[in-house]
This record gives sequence, C-alpha cells and structure tokens, in this order.
Amino acid sequence: MLAVDGMTASYGRAQILRGVSLSVARGEVLVLAGRNGAGKSTTLKAIMGLVAPTAGRIRVNGADVRGLPPYRIARLGLGYVPEDRRIFTDLTVAENLEVGRRRAVPGLAAWTEKRLFGVFPNLGLMRDRPGGRMSGGEQQMLAIARTLMGNPQLILLDEPSEGLAPVIVAQMADAIRALKEAGVGILLAEQNLHFAARIADRAAVIEKGRIVWTGPMPALMQDAAARAAMFG
Repeated sequence: MLAVDGMTASYGRAQILRGVSLSVARGEVLVLAGRNGAGKSTTLKAIMGLVAPTAGRIRVNGADVRGLPPYRIARLGLGYVPEDRRIFTDLTVAENLEVGRRRAVPGLAAWTEKRLFGVFPNLGLMRDRPGGRMSGGEQQMLAIARTLMGNPQLILLDEPSEGLAPVIVAQMADAIRALKEAGVGILLAEQNLHFAARIADRAAVIEKGRIVWTGPMPALMQDAAARAAMFG
C-alpha cells in the first residue's frame, strides 16, 4: 500500500531525511521509532506532501505521489493524523466527523459513525460534545476517527500515545488493533516502544534522518543491546 524508496527532505539548507526507505502492507502496522529530532514527523509529512521531498520515490497504492499536493495524495487513499490533532474545538464530535467525510473506495466498506463508535466507544457517548470540552485522549481518538471518515486505506499516525494517561493508551492500542483487523495499513511514528510493541508487526528505527534498523517488532523488543544503542 505504501512504498518509500531513498526519500530525502530538507528544511532550507538543513537536510533532515537521508535516503529513507520503508513499506507498509494492507492490515500491517509499521512503527517508525526513534529519539526526538530523529526525523519521524518529517518522514510522515514528506510522505503526505506537507514537506517537499528532494529525492526518492513515494508510491501509494502503486501511484507515484512525490510532488503531488496533500489533497491529491489523500484522494489516493492516504490519511494523516498530526501530532497536535487539530480538531475543530467549537464543533461537536458528530460535526468533526462530518467534516472528514468522503466517498468510500468502491468495493470497500465505508466508515460510518456507527462503525467508528464501535471502534471508539467513548466517542459514541459524547456525540454532541464540543471538541474543546474533551480530554487529550478523547481528542486524539476523534482526530483518528475524523481521518477514517475520509475512508483511507492507509493512515499515518504521529505520536498518538504522547501525553495520554495509561488507561487511554490501552484504549488507543485496542482501537489501532481494530483498524488493523479491518485491513487499514498504519505507519506509526512513536517513541513509546512498549505501546508500539502491543500493536506493531514490524519496526523501522530512524536516527539522524536515516533508517538504521528494520525487522519484526518482537525482535527489537528482545534485543536489549540494540535498543540501548539506538534509544539510550
């Protein structure tokens, strides 16, 4: 569903990404792990077209998307949930979801309010609550649900567990597993390896803009020496 090969990106004269390559299949969760400033968020933004890649190839469902504006990339089946959520605080849960609505891909089941409330039960209990009166965890769930209303086949999630209480993190893990079972591919930028280990199939570790380790998530969790070297 997603194939990135040799992607580079810069902010002005500062090169941030240096030949990033990764892939995500249907119904797979790939965690992009790394320290603060390693290039995780920039990788997601470059894939989504929010940062212009300077080299490499990016394919979404077989289509080359490098150089396309974000709205055209979204139409090809890619959804993006930024780290700062960006929900509409004056709109209710239902209204936020309606903002994200797009037609479903022919042959695939559409995401509806009812289906989303099955994945995010808390949202179903506060359908008429303004986004500004929700907790951080509830807002994070709403941001993911709103993205799903666009019926993407693949989602980029940027640090979804950051700053959340443990009970909300557990609920977030359950929701991501449900999306995986529904066939949604997920590229997850995350520092919390214990959270990632509960949901990810594979890991790609990024350091100073380069992918320095790839493999099954269990292998990373079992290799204490590698984790110490890469994460401190």
